[in-house]
Amino acid sequence: MAIAAYTVTGPHAEHGEGPVWCARWGGLRWMDMLAGDVLALDPDGTVRRRRVGVLAALIRPRVTGGFVVATERELLLSDHDDLDAPLRSLGEAWRDESIRMNEGGCDPDGRLYVGSMAYDQSPDKGALYVAAPDGTLEVVLPAVGVSNGLDFSPGGELAYYADTVTGRVDVLDYDRERGLSGRRPFVRVDPDQGAPDGLTVDAEGGVWVALWEGSAVHRYTPEGKLDAIVPVPVRKVTAVAFGGDDLDRLFITTSAIGADRTREPDAGAVFAADPGVHGRPVLPTTL
Repeated sequence: MAIAAYTVTGPHAEHGEGPVWCARWGGLRWMDMLAGDVLALDPDGTVRRRRVGVLAALIRPRVTGGFVVATERELLLSDHDDLDAPLRSLGEAWRDESIRMNEGGCDPDGRLYVGSMAYDQSPDKGALYVAAPDGTLEVVLPAVGVSNGLDFSPGGELAYYADTVTGRVDVLDYDRERGLSGRRPFVRVDPDQGAPDGLTVDAEGGVWVALWEGSAVHRYTPEGKLDAIVPVPVRKVTAVAFGGDDLDRLFITTSAIGADRTREPDAGAVFAADPGVHGRPVLPTTL
């Protein structure tokens, strides 16, 4: 089944990433990752921008109010929901300037996970980390290439995870006490169709995967069967999130890196689709 996509914003981002819908914020926020900016979409269609560092990798709401942002090598916390609220650092997570943060998410119990990757995308230089209550990072998955999408099943017992260089989306078991375990392949993406990037899980357990260099978003059933495709008129599709008042719109971020503007004038725009299923509220962090 093919589902049409349509533009929501102009091509405001050089490398759009990490969309998150939070009603408390008034709607959608996402990253212009390599510019170090968080973007916000106002109800009237205005796009606002706030610089948070040399790189902006992730944003999630906090249970107590405010939000957390992952930058190049540190986590920043705000106590207020306003985009321009003050931020305080939890400290530099590592000193290796060749490694940066990249994407992540929260588990059903509020723990924040953040991935990393080498700037030159060297294999096995990245990792997936979980943040301790004080913000220090502990390795969950070592030897990762490009740590990307992470989300959980509606019941919370499974996690879906993409290390883009593997060409796979993997599934792991989740337990409140033991955390993530039992990593195994969920779906393999044909390289001719792109590589798995950001992902989200809908209320029915379907897994929506953005395809880098693939000009599409794929939906897979909980059994791993491809059952819907959202074609996007941009090669580099980066991430997806459900939003809207009823969580029934699928927002899609894209990248303009290396794009030919005569062929891809909307590269860097946010797109949306109406897939006929609902998403779930974003999982917040207890940080």
